[in-house]
Amino acid sequence: MKKLILTLVAIAGFTAHGFSQEIAKNAIGLRLGDSDGFGTEISYQRAVGSNNNRLEFDLGWRSNRDFDAYKLTGLYHWVWNIDGGFNWYAGPGAGIAQVDYDNDFDFPGNDFDGSETYVFLAGDIGIEYNFDFPLLISLDIRPEFGFDRYDDDLDLDIALGVRYQF
Repeated sequence: MKKLILTLVAIAGFTAHGFSQEIAKNAIGLRLGDSDGFGTEISYQRAVGSNNNRLEFDLGWRSNRDFDAYKLTGLYHWVWNIDGGFNWYAGPGAGIAQVDYDNDFDFPGNDFDGSETYVFLAGDIGIEYNFDFPLLISLDIRPEFGFDRYDDDLDLDIALGVRYQF
């Protein structure tokens, strides 16, 4: 009986190891989002622990004639292998942002003072492909819930990520 249990545990361990894939220790690149987010973001990922988990930090900005804004987001990802180089990931996060805009900028109920800093909660779920060379591409959706007058609703940011792994 002991041999049977030991054999089953060994088979389960080898099977789990066979389906797992190492993620890169570091990755840096761009996250190209839609208009619900801040557009282009500089993205950095750092592996944590011995499992396929990582931290992601994104710095986004937007500037035009009516307003200037920046946003810093931090996320924790759990990464699971689908097949070969394909992975999917999900995780929670939070961030801080600041918006400076012209008083003439047309907001409903235009009672803003021209500048606002706010915090938000975020989540992330997506798929990625890890090439044999140091390139990682991803497609994800990031719901964000802001806590202020400027952004006090749920935004869904869809983005394509292109990162160099090292």
